[in-house]
Amino acid sequence: MVESPHVVRAANLERVYGQGDVAVHALQGVDLLVESGEYIAIMGPSGCGKSTLLNVLGCLDRPTCGTYELDGRDVSRLDPDERATVRNETLGFVFQDFHLLARTTAVENVELPLIYGPVAPDQQRRRALAALARVGLAGREAHTPRELSGGQQQRVAIARALVTEPALLLADEPTGNLDSETSSEILALLDELHQKGLTILLVTHDAEVGARAQRLIRMRDGRVVEDTGAAPA
Repeated sequence: MVESPHVVRAANLERVYGQGDVAVHALQGVDLLVESGEYIAIMGPSGCGKSTLLNVLGCLDRPTCGTYELDGRDVSRLDPDERATVRNETLGFVFQDFHLLARTTAVENVELPLIYGPVAPDQQRRRALAALARVGLAGREAHTPRELSGGQQQRVAIARALVTEPALLLADEPTGNLDSETSSEILALLDELHQKGLTILLVTHDAEVGARAQRLIRMRDGRVVEDTGAAPA
């Protein structure tokens, strides 16, 4: 069997919250193909569905209907435990608020995803240290989040996302809590990771952030209204 070049293959995704007159159609017939190695930004006004789409693609939520294949596996109807396994083994997440454990060192924060996966204990620390070095934090391994700047905390979060060697990195407003100079440093790091082959899908309100991506998708009212470089079917 020939391996699919698509990390994401989604067709007719819909997500409806509530029923009847109060039903909210957060996603309406979204089709999306993401090839390995792409760097994509999703933009749109608040309430357009971009965060809902990110949650579905990140296996944090299930579509009401439609199909979703992640790295060649149909994940549309997985139960919560199965989705958790997929998230840990196939996806990396970077959030606006970092979500680091405050009293835990940088290297211990990065190790966390490995504790719940198949990586042998004697390999977990080695991989966490390598991930921190990859994002420019060699020498900061023993620092807790309160001892790190905002940009360094986001680098720890990126290292944590990378440590499982994910097929897809999902970033939700990764520079939203950072000043402009630090934001540029984080975006330059994402550029570098993309150039080395990482597949990145980023949600942002910032046009300058979106302009850094290789491909831009705009959403409105739960639909994709523009795609500057849709991958071929």
